[in-house]
Amino acid sequence: MASKSTKHYNSNPESHKKKLEYQRNYNKQKSEVERRVELNAINRKNHAAGKSKVGDGKDVSHTKKGGTVLEKQSQNRARNRSKK
Repeated sequence: MASKSTKHYNSNPESHKKKLEYQRNYNKQKSEVERRVELNAINRKNHAAGKSKVGDGKDVSHTKKGGTVLEKQSQNRARNRSKK
């Protein structure tokens, strides 16, 4: 079942283009690039250490204490969705 936002963007192509433009600009921000670089490096270390594999459905997740842990993608990406 498609979410409300998916239905909205499928029926409003101009709105979808605007969203994609915003997302492109957001992903270019220095803070986001640094965050992505950090998580990619941790992913590489985990792969090398045998803790995870490519395509295993795990993400590197930040903890409240500032560390990182491996976590299911679905749990990591679903967190904090209700705040918006």
